[in-house]
Amino acid sequence: MTLVSLSIALHVISIVIWVGGMIFAHQFLRPAAAKQLEPPVRLTLWVGVFSRFFPIVWITIILIPLTGYYMLFHLFGGFAGAPVYIHLMNGIGTLMILIYLHVYFAPFKRLKKFVAAQTWPEAGKQLNMIRSLVGLNMSLGLIVIAIAAGGRYF
Repeated sequence: MTLVSLSIALHVISIVIWVGGMIFAHQFLRPAAAKQLEPPVRLTLWVGVFSRFFPIVWITIILIPLTGYYMLFHLFGGFAGAPVYIHLMNGIGTLMILIYLHVYFAPFKRLKKFVAAQTWPEAGKQLNMIRSLVGLNMSLGLIVIAIAAGGRYF
């Protein structure tokens, strides 16, 4: 296996884990939890879910740019030789990472604090903010996947 093929594999697996995790959480777990669980149980569940998922996201947001830039410079010689779809993936991916960093260091941090203090209305506000930002990131991730799959043919 060459370093390029390893980079492609790690890049794609990382994206599948991150975007797939967001899709599962946002589209399937959230509606079921909201329908079946009272706020204290639901909010505590989300702290547990995010506490398990976010460390994996940290790994993916390191691997995705690392492997992406390796491929960019190895296959295209850098940004100047890269087609537009590569620039789009880079820009949107960078935005996604920035959104994740905001989620992790702001509303998730506050969510944990409010759940620990059993301040449920404030915790609910933080979860709603996270939900909105994850929905945005999920949408951006799907756009990046579409660009990656068909960008060279646009």
